[in-house]
Amino acid sequence: MSDDRIEALEIKVAFQEKAIKELNDIIYAQQMELDRLALRVKTLMASGIESGSDGPANEKPPHY
Repeated sequence: MSDDRIEALEIKVAFQEKAIKELNDIIYAQQMELDRLALRVKTLMASGIESGSDGPANEKPPHY
């Protein structure tokens, strides 16, 4: 192989490694956000069950 061809391959590999790292960072951040939101939903569901309310959807309107 010529030196130019090897250099071109090394450049491509470097760009691919950078792209993979950036994608991995994005996936990690998304997973952290999913975990945070899942915990929030779990907390909200538990607090709704403990208070015994089903929310305003099951309340009668004031004119009844």
